[in-house]
Amino acid sequence: MNSKDLLEKYVPFERQEEAKEMEKRGVPIQYIIGNVDFCGNLIFVDERVLIPRFETEELVDRTIKLAKERFKRRIHIVDLGTGSGCIAISMKKALDSLVTAVDISEEALDLAKENALFHQVDIDFVHADISNCLSQKYDIIISNPPYIPFDGFVQENVKQYEPHLALFAKDYGLYFYKKILSYAFSCLHKEGFIAFEIGDGQKELLEEYLRTNFKEKKYCFQKDLAGLYRYLFIFNE
Repeated sequence: MNSKDLLEKYVPFERQEEAKEMEKRGVPIQYIIGNVDFCGNLIFVDERVLIPRFETEELVDRTIKLAKERFKRRIHIVDLGTGSGCIAISMKKALDSLVTAVDISEEALDLAKENALFHQVDIDFVHADISNCLSQKYDIIISNPPYIPFDGFVQENVKQYEPHLALFAKDYGLYFYKKILSYAFSCLHKEGFIAFEIGDGQKELLEEYLRTNFKEKKYCFQKDLAGLYRYLFIFNE
């Protein structure tokens, strides 16, 4: 379905002209419509949060499958950099779990709370910097952190309209992975694991970092549907 058809289908008639003008300016269609489908869940989005991508849906699907294989009890999950809350909500609905969702943006958390209320799920939202925010034990730490290098390629409308706080990171895009890994294992139960979405071309850099700093940990990289390495799972074993 093209953008014209999407606008006609999902935008009320009285907003059609406004929506067409917004599209001409490059405003992402998801912001104009005001929601996206994520893992079968309607998620409200606007310029306070990053638009959820299908790659992140795949991260959630794979994490849910792995969790069902490894745990036969209620588990505790933390979503670092929750944004719209799409990951946290999807995990909560699919698994017998307690879910904590963390973000540094109060505006993003306000929208994530709206989404959780819409889906009638109980999630503990925490306003904090994901660089060092955990003080208890979890079974799963999941994160799609900012991972685009500041000099990396970004589509113009993404750069113009989506929150830079959720897009860019220092250290070739690795800043938040390294920060999270610096404390994550002390906050994981023995059988727990970390699930990351990673950027295109970051596998080699992250693998070198893991081999140097966490050589005793088991990990695996997985490809997305386009054949690109997009996911990293690290096990606390």
